[in-house]
Amino acid sequence: MKKIKITVVRKACYKDLMEKYENPIEHACDLNEGQVFIANGWERPEGFCISAWESISPFVMTLAHGGENFYGGWMKNPKSAMISCNDGFRPVSFLIETLEEEG
Repeated sequence: MKKIKITVVRKACYKDLMEKYENPIEHACDLNEGQVFIANGWERPEGFCISAWESISPFVMTLAHGGENFYGGWMKNPKSAMISCNDGFRPVSFLIETLEEEG
């Protein structure tokens, strides 16, 4: 099984949606742009957001097991995917890439 590199590429924040729909919360996300995690297949990397992991783990698992070319050529690198977490107020986008190193 291949190791998978997960890079936090972008964090968005939709204050207008938060003001209109969200109950105020004190703290939402600890991830930072440029932060890198390495996943060993099904294992969530330590410190990685549980909710974000639920969103991206199917893609991580597929890449770790040799899958590629999601959605018929969507990514320039067929051994990668750009996936966002499911937070509609402050989504985080992740670049997920297969490493040649085995886990």
